[in-house]
Amino acid sequence: MVPEGEDLAFTEKSLIERVRARAGRGKGVVLGMGDDCAILKVPAGQEMLVTTDFSLEGVHFRREWHAPEVVGWRCLTRGLSDIAAMGGEPVAAFLSLGLPREIAEGWVDRFFAGFLELAAEFNVTLAGGDTAESEHGILADIVVVGSAPKGKAIRRSGARVGDRIYVTGELGGSAAMVERLYAGRRVKSAGYSRYFKPVPRVAVGRWLRERGAASAMIDTSDGLSTDLGHICEESGVGAELNAELIPRAVIAKAGGEVDLRLALHGGEDYELLFTVRKNKRVPERIAGVRITEIGRIVRESGMQLAEGGVRRRLEPGGWEHFKRNS
Repeated sequence: MVPEGEDLAFTEKSLIERVRARAGRGKGVVLGMGDDCAILKVPAGQEMLVTTDFSLEGVHFRREWHAPEVVGWRCLTRGLSDIAAMGGEPVAAFLSLGLPREIAEGWVDRFFAGFLELAAEFNVTLAGGDTAESEHGILADIVVVGSAPKGKAIRRSGARVGDRIYVTGELGGSAAMVERLYAGRRVKSAGYSRYFKPVPRVAVGRWLRERGAASAMIDTSDGLSTDLGHICEESGVGAELNAELIPRAVIAKAGGEVDLRLALHGGEDYELLFTVRKNKRVPERIAGVRITEIGRIVRESGMQLAEGGVRRRLEPGGWEHFKRNS
């Protein structure tokens, strides 16, 4: 702890200079850190995509559970996954970071190491942001800017009756990891790599957009049931899912596939959930990622789940802020 009235080992200016030296500059960024505003260039025929997400200590991460590099990586993942869900190309990120007085300089350096590692993988420039002292734990607000060809960004509102429903990867692994942590069990990152360092499905989203394959799309940050509900609501349709087809994560040394409940309602998998017209074909793998058909869009409102020959109503059960989440 830093005694009251004393300064941290680093200053806001020194922190910004250290990050600026490591941030680099990618395509589309005319001016990055160092001025009142960044300057971005939108290519001709492109539209700008902008998304923002909080990462809050005690809500999205805990310092006793998550290494600083993991917190930084996952902070940027949240924004990149939103860009992926619209078939976009990420360009730049802006990070506002609130830090408590007692935070160690090493923690902050490691946070940015994880953040900038993922940024480099997707050629994303950290082009600006803000820092401030926080009295209520660590707060990180990420803004990611991307682009997509004019009129081609994939929205949630394009699903139509008869469309098939697909998902990338496997579901429920992140929720399974959180349950183990809450239960006080030790978790090795090797068995939960997709949770600790999830990889945004930017390449899959781009493939679907370039080929006009997806009619609607969203990422599974809040859970399959909740995010499919968003597509249904925005598109004015309903959905039927086949429980046997939903790809469930397999956790090493933890008893095989996760429970269906976690695959349906667990969030933070950062997979893509999308719909496809009946006359279009989708390969079993896109950019090396498994693609699974799990249901279809129907006319009746709401969602239904077919399991063992029985069909029942499926209520959104994923994460929602300001609601009592189980």
